[in-house]
Amino acid sequence: MRITEARTGQSVVLGVSGRIDVSSSAILQAEIEKWLSSYVVQNLVIEMSQVEYISSAGIRVLLSAQKKIGEKRMLIIKNPSPFCKQVFDVTGADIFLKIEY
Repeated sequence: MRITEARTGQSVVLGVSGRIDVSSSAILQAEIEKWLSSYVVQNLVIEMSQVEYISSAGIRVLLSAQKKIGEKRMLIIKNPSPFCKQVFDVTGADIFLKIEY
């Protein structure tokens, strides 16, 4: 898994590529928590068009981040790959996550 980051104003975009599985989900979680602890960041966008696989561990990281971000800030899953979209639909995670295509 590879993560790039770009900051614009009060938003941060994390570009994720590769596989989000049990061995890499802790890296993604640490990166997300770094930005969630920053009160300057109002919107955390996770761009997932290049994610080829996501496991339940990856879903858990995203749902946990959604829970932690609170009501005044926003977590946005942007352009999930077809595989991620299918996993979000099957698991029901799409109900809890703000997903933009």
